[in-house]
Amino acid sequence: MKVTALVVSLAVAVLAVVDASPLKISPKHGHAVPLTRNPNYKHNTHAQIAKLNKRYPGVNILATGSVPLVNVHPDLEYYGTVSVGTPAQNVKLDFDTGSSDIWFPSSTCTTAACKKHVRFNSASSSTFQKDGRKWNIGYGDGSTASGILGSDIVSVGGIKVRQTIGLATAESSQFGSSPEDGLFGLGFNTIESVSGVKTFLDNAIAAGALTSPVVSVFLPSVRRNGGVGGEYLFGGIDSTKYTGSLTYVPVTEKGYWQVHISDASINGVSLGQSSEGIIDTGTTLVIVGDAAAAAIHKKISGAKNDPNNGWLVPCSLKSNTGNVGFKLGGKTFNVPLADLAYEDLGDGSGNCFSGIQGGQDGLWILGDVFIKNNYCVFSQTSSPSIGIAPLAY
Repeated sequence: MKVTALVVSLAVAVLAVVDASPLKISPKHGHAVPLTRNPNYKHNTHAQIAKLNKRYPGVNILATGSVPLVNVHPDLEYYGTVSVGTPAQNVKLDFDTGSSDIWFPSSTCTTAACKKHVRFNSASSSTFQKDGRKWNIGYGDGSTASGILGSDIVSVGGIKVRQTIGLATAESSQFGSSPEDGLFGLGFNTIESVSGVKTFLDNAIAAGALTSPVVSVFLPSVRRNGGVGGEYLFGGIDSTKYTGSLTYVPVTEKGYWQVHISDASINGVSLGQSSEGIIDTGTTLVIVGDAAAAAIHKKISGAKNDPNNGWLVPCSLKSNTGNVGFKLGGKTFNVPLADLAYEDLGDGSGNCFSGIQGGQDGLWILGDVFIKNNYCVFSQTSSPSIGIAPLAY
């Protein structure tokens, strides 16, 4: 149910009563009770909406939903818990702006990868509806999943909508080592694996379930804050998570969250590299074109391109205070050089896998190495954009 005039009036009334000016009434009958302003009162609209939602459970008032994240060390991937069905069954999902399908294993899946995860039992949900269409999906690392579609009530941070979901009846072996049970795609519906399926954000916006048509992302860093406190915020923006103001960068093509990257730099010095790119929560590293990767690492003493391991940098870079910059929407957003020393190669050489790799000519990927340093707001308005600001650590 969308917000009605009655509900809006109720919300206004709640806010007005607690912040009313002194009122004098001279009734002909009855007793007047004057209201006095509380000088210490601070507006908290979200708290008042939550109170109304509790008091009038049959009414769906615009809201926000927060999903806490688990950081898979070392900032490898991030997942949160999503509830599906009635009664709710909890699944751990990797939120991914680089894809659009929501899927997880079905209880009928017997592959080795499925057996290592929570498997959704559609027969146990009173709100499950059969669809029957087949679906399959593949990812850049070669992993695949396939099965059938259905729909059920999906709750994300308390935001509930009926959602088409993929129930995997087969998963490739790569998923067997993943701590999460499946994927929660946050891309646009144009890249859904089955044409015509709407995304969770599509459905939440259409249902009037969100305060604002946005998903805000805070990915924590093990190096910078111990890797705790991560959050996906549906319908809202947490201004305490970033410094300055958000720069909104227009999406150049809907599918992935694609934007134009007008420059790359090191310590403010331009490298003369630019490209279209995507901001992708489902990719761990930053992946750029070969020329850009070479230009970046050329400026780092001791960096080398290993034929078996890609770009390597000295692990001592972790103490470096410099930055690699990416210019979007006229402003440069930084990745600390310290984050390029992503993980020790483990062979005693003192070398680390670099957090920036090549091989992505034509469409760079600004993955988690970028996002864990910059707050990102994915805004799905009629003219979609991504708001970006440096994280406040």
